[in-house]
Amino acid sequence: MTHETAASTSYKKLPMAFGGGAIIGALGGLIGLGGAEFRLPLLIGVFNFAALEAVILNKTMSLVVVATALPFRAQTVPFADVAAHWPVILNLLAGSLLGAWFGAGWATRLKSETLYKVIALLLVVIAVVLLFGHDHATTGAALVTGTAQLVAGVIAGFIIGIVASLLGVAGGELLIPTLVLLFGAHIKLAGSLSLAVSLPTMLVGFTRYSRDQSFSVIGRNKKFLLIMAAGSIIGTFIGGQLLGLVPSYVLLPALALILVISAVKVWQHK
Repeated sequence: MTHETAASTSYKKLPMAFGGGAIIGALGGLIGLGGAEFRLPLLIGVFNFAALEAVILNKTMSLVVVATALPFRAQTVPFADVAAHWPVILNLLAGSLLGAWFGAGWATRLKSETLYKVIALLLVVIAVVLLFGHDHATTGAALVTGTAQLVAGVIAGFIIGIVASLLGVAGGELLIPTLVLLFGAHIKLAGSLSLAVSLPTMLVGFTRYSRDQSFSVIGRNKKFLLIMAAGSIIGTFIGGQLLGLVPSYVLLPALALILVISAVKVWQHK
């Protein structure tokens, strides 16, 4: 499908873009994610964007959500609490910034068919982490300490940075379990620390993508992005209000199943 066709198709589906953004935003608000993992299959399967263009648009949307989510959470998790854990943030950033740069570079060089396969596999991995990582993550002591923790943090950050760039996601689904298990952070604090790590990580990946010609997809779809962004922010607010009403033992398996189904569809996408 040509760029022009994909763009025109998207413009015809603006109400769906708003609705999809709102639903995904609500899901993200419920479980503390930006919802990019669910938005990516929508951009590919429903709006028919090519794999790399979908990743770039997804990263744009994720930046909007992450940038607004951190201040939205400040009433529950003050900025002072986040700033007090600056060594943890820097530890993960030491790896994630480099990983984001490499991941974005690899994505721009992969053939579309290969990128579809990589995206599908990563969606399955995130589904597994979503199902088991959040379910078994409890507040407690750090998994390791000292130098071992420092090295593990850099390695984990590097891997998460690569995944975030390849999918155009914030990486929170991988960052939050890492922060809870590796550093012993409280789950609510981990969510805000994750956003603090995600924002600069995504900006690095975004900068790297801007050097590729596919980056022009943003300019061709400004109205589409604004409509979906508006829906996503409203949905995130609604999801936050509904937090606690939907039990995680029902929600998380359902969302994991959605990701697996999406992975199958993306894998089969031509």
